[in-house]
Amino acid sequence: MQKKSFILIFLIVMVAFFMLWHYMDYIKHEKKDLEYRIYKEEALFMQKNLASMIDEKKKSTTAIALTLASNEMLPILIKNKKELHKKINSLIFNFEHYTNYKNIWVHIIDKDANSIYRSWTTLKGDTFCQTREDLQYAIKKRETVSLISVDIFSINIKAIVPFYNKKNELIGLVEVVSHFNSISKKLKKLGVDSVVVVNEEYSKYIKYPFTNMYIQKCYIANFDAPQSLQEYLKNNNIKQYCKDMTRVENGYIVSAYPLKDYDGHKLGFYIMFKKTETISTEGLDFFVFRWSVFAILLLMALAGVVNITLYYMMRKQKSYYKNIIDTSSNIMLVNDKKKIIDANKTFFEYFKKYKTVDEFRKENTCICNYYVEEEGYLDKGSVAYGWLDFVLANKDKINKVKMEIDGEIYYFLVNASLISQEKEHYSVIFSDITKEEEYKKELEILNVKDTLTNVYNRRYYEQAIEKEMYNAKRYGYNLAVIMLDIDFFKKINDEHGHSVGDEVLVFYAKLIEHSLRESDSLCRIGGEEFIIILPHTNRDDAYKIAEKLRIFIQKSKKIVPITISFGVTEYISGESKDYLYKRVDEALYEAKESGRNRVVAK
Repeated sequence: MQKKSFILIFLIVMVAFFMLWHYMDYIKHEKKDLEYRIYKEEALFMQKNLASMIDEKKKSTTAIALTLASNEMLPILIKNKKELHKKINSLIFNFEHYTNYKNIWVHIIDKDANSIYRSWTTLKGDTFCQTREDLQYAIKKRETVSLISVDIFSINIKAIVPFYNKKNELIGLVEVVSHFNSISKKLKKLGVDSVVVVNEEYSKYIKYPFTNMYIQKCYIANFDAPQSLQEYLKNNNIKQYCKDMTRVENGYIVSAYPLKDYDGHKLGFYIMFKKTETISTEGLDFFVFRWSVFAILLLMALAGVVNITLYYMMRKQKSYYKNIIDTSSNIMLVNDKKKIIDANKTFFEYFKKYKTVDEFRKENTCICNYYVEEEGYLDKGSVAYGWLDFVLANKDKINKVKMEIDGEIYYFLVNASLISQEKEHYSVIFSDITKEEEYKKELEILNVKDTLTNVYNRRYYEQAIEKEMYNAKRYGYNLAVIMLDIDFFKKINDEHGHSVGDEVLVFYAKLIEHSLRESDSLCRIGGEEFIIILPHTNRDDAYKIAEKLRIFIQKSKKIVPITISFGVTEYISGESKDYLYKRVDEALYEAKESGRNRVVAK
């Protein structure tokens, strides 16, 4: 009998190791695929972030151009070149000293597309009748044009605005030119290095290169392009990086974003590099942990099967079987779907108030009396031992229970097997996975919480807003969002240091969160910018909430006095989450542009 048992156990162990070897190979490939998906998602986020920065730059450049074009003195100054030069230089000086725009170019063109004045060079008098389709379009349509363009100096972000005399006759155009350097600096703070590349076919039009940097006849537009990355692109053929939008190599995520003109022609690419070591791999780590735990549990389950096999083959040697199962660290029970027949020593380590199975049976008909009903875990069922029938019928699934024993919460993996067809005896194994389940729950919380402020993060916002929009549309209730941004937060960091800046974020995030309803959600979506989801709230009520918060924060003056600007909007049934975000972002932008420390609802 013992020899047969040994042979059977040996075969089971060999099969188990064979399955485990294939399983670990499968996990290796799955880990690699998941890692690539994480990096792909990060690359997409980099591209979206860049697109948002370029769009913001276009808007701000257009705002400056509109301001200059609306100056009533401009048509008069056109006739006096010396005064024009003096006046525009003064305006540029004010922009550079009193705003965040430190390097803007201003170009004045007459109605016949001839250059009258450039702020960054003495070159003037050249004509653009044949070379600048965008200028011709603005002159013909009398419309403001905002675009990315390659000219004789570089690739730039431009805004072209027509201006008129009192008779509404076209006098000329104001062209404001801004650069990609400020964008690359912002991305650098997010751990992203940049190389702005102009395609070879358009690089030949640059006669007076602003940076004087080239790679394989492709012009490099940003001064701060790291020399090491320039060498890397040079050695690996820069043109292939302008074809593949995203790749992962040599410890970098490399993502290329096309820079197009107003007609959709690809002028060049904004190539971003981010080190993979800086990317959060919490999800990947949890994936490896989860499946490693599963492998351990699988081995434990196989060990349980071995124990049950020994019991079946050596049931006449009951004392020997008893010694075997008592050495297991798992709870092992034998029952007949009516009562517990036997239990190992580990059972009494959990149920300490009982010394024997008979004592337990006097007070409990089933161990399921201790089950805690919760989604994802087994419940006792509507009939006696219904949970056991479910486990037996679903052996290919992971069945878990949550128990409360003497005020303590435990989690167990449950496996069950038939060990006697004649007597209908079943063996049930409860493997303690409490630590693994608690760690999993901690990871789930960390995955949606901002590590600094402990409010929800952007990942949570993306999930929650979709759910709330769906419910608002389905059940017909109002849904509003508030976007808020701390005014002059950069100044706080510059004057008091980033540690004080962090304290401000933590304190006021907590202050705002405590001022909201339990159903509301405060999410940090980046830097000093937050968004509040307000179910069952219309725009007017959301405005009142934002105004109360604004006043409350202004009066608080904790750590350092601050003010906050707010944008408010209400969900329109059927609109996308991106469009809802865009509208509330525009409301916040209007609040910032109109003086800050105010609420704007749109």
